[in-house]
Amino acid sequence: MGSERPDGLKFCKLPSPAGIHASIQAALRVPLAVPWPSKRDFLAGLQLLSVLQWIFSFLMLGMVSLILLIYLAFTSFWPISALYLAWLIYDWNTPENGGRSSTWVRNWSIWNYFRDYFPIQLVKTHDLLPSHNYIIGIHPHGILCVGAFGNLVTRATGFHEKFPGINPFLATLAGNFRLPVFREYLMSGGLFPVTRKAIEYLISRNGTGNAVAIVVGGAAEALSCRPGVTTLILSERKGFVRMALRHGAHLVPAFSFGENDLFQQVLFKEGSWMRRIQDRFRKILGFSPCFFYGRGFSSARSWGLLPFPRPVTTVIGEPLVVPRMENPTCEMVDRYHAMYIDSLRKLFDDHKATYGLSETAELQIL
Repeated sequence: MGSERPDGLKFCKLPSPAGIHASIQAALRVPLAVPWPSKRDFLAGLQLLSVLQWIFSFLMLGMVSLILLIYLAFTSFWPISALYLAWLIYDWNTPENGGRSSTWVRNWSIWNYFRDYFPIQLVKTHDLLPSHNYIIGIHPHGILCVGAFGNLVTRATGFHEKFPGINPFLATLAGNFRLPVFREYLMSGGLFPVTRKAIEYLISRNGTGNAVAIVVGGAAEALSCRPGVTTLILSERKGFVRMALRHGAHLVPAFSFGENDLFQQVLFKEGSWMRRIQDRFRKILGFSPCFFYGRGFSSARSWGLLPFPRPVTTVIGEPLVVPRMENPTCEMVDRYHAMYIDSLRKLFDDHKATYGLSETAELQIL
């Protein structure tokens, strides 16, 4: 309250120093009363952000970069688009000629948080010798090949320490390398287009000690991906075996346990109009639009595009020694293809109970 002056105006009574001090103390107690995030909460937040940037990179970086460069071409910043276009023309064939892997990118600290989010683990069963080249078949495809990326692209799970002298490369859709900026990101991680020319370069003209990983099931397998499913598209996938025979690259089976548990997918029955659209996309563009969902950013119970935090363990099996023959016959290809499937089944059966499946689980190959 204030006192009134003779002219009718009021004096304001200022609070005492003791009152000001009490008010400051009360104000300071408010933020102190709010629980601060623990170290565990802070690490969980970093893990979420690491996976979020990965999802953004693979689903949006290419198209966002393309749209941005087109927009800049019609502004005063058009030299940026012109210079990048010139670079793209000059560098067009690099992805098929060994790419441009970056140890710095593959060693980013963010990949450690990416690994721990699930977590992702790499299991070695046999040595890979630097004096040979290898084709590693990765199974299953899943939705986004998390196990293959975490173990063969990043260096967070110790591939180089477990397989000294071996340089891993991961194949992906050739169309990805036509998208600006995204192609640079992919090559920096040791990814290359899944084309005959690119694969043959790495296993015949790039020295030895190269491990070329191919997710054999491809888009067709992704369409059948769902938790608990162990069905692979492999019976008619023999091109990687023929290529291994032509260049004497040893075949190595690998299975990522838990890969199919990271997302839920809306599945359409064979013969339905939506399934026909998906198959049409796959035949024309090499990939199929999958309708999937995972968890949200704010809560594991919400819906979103983040994968569920479930363990993924990639087990690298025993190399199958392959002779070199310039023109392998169909019978020879079938023989080594059958041997590869037998090795893959053994790998699956030996480790299924250890990494989340029942003893009765069977590997179905279509």
